[in-house]
Amino acid sequence: MKVKIKEKGKQRKYKVITNWSDVTLERWAKLISIKSGTKSEEARDTIAALSDIPKKLIDKLELYHIAAIMQALGTMQREEKTCLREVIEIDGKEYGFHPDLESLTLGEYADLETYLKDMENNMAEIMAILFRPVVAKEGDFYQIEAYDGEIKLRTEVMRKISADKVQDALVFFYNFAAILLPTMLSFLTKELRETIKQ
Repeated sequence: MKVKIKEKGKQRKYKVITNWSDVTLERWAKLISIKSGTKSEEARDTIAALSDIPKKLIDKLELYHIAAIMQALGTMQREEKTCLREVIEIDGKEYGFHPDLESLTLGEYADLETYLKDMENNMAEIMAILFRPVVAKEGDFYQIEAYDGEIKLRTEVMRKISADKVQDALVFFYNFAAILLPTMLSFLTKELRETIKQ
């Protein structure tokens, strides 16, 4: 979506994102970090996060234009389909989502737990743990690089991932963590008690 804004006698065009696949991880992190305030503050911050319009010019937009932009962004959110893309490509290299979350190592889990405490500022780190380079692939099956805790380089690569892929991965991971993980921990605790009794 293009928005024309007149400033100092000149008309300039700015772009407002209308598709989640165009939203980068950095933009998405800005979007989810928006704190609740007045409706006008939320609208200003949302438009700033999802467009290339400078904040000082957003305040010069007429309410009609603000409403139209917010409506387009709302439609974009409602139309987004959540579907985990297990293998993604960034800069010509394939990265696979962890294919078996039930077999997370203690190191992976501990690092995820640490980064999830401040999810807004650690989104790239979380994605660097969940998505790793594909080392083998056959049909729909793939194997990812073993986790060694060294994620600095991959974190920078993950900043290029689009928000729709991040959202899909987080929804999938959240469902796993909210449903399967407590069940697994309960089962393991029960097994441990049985072993101790024996």
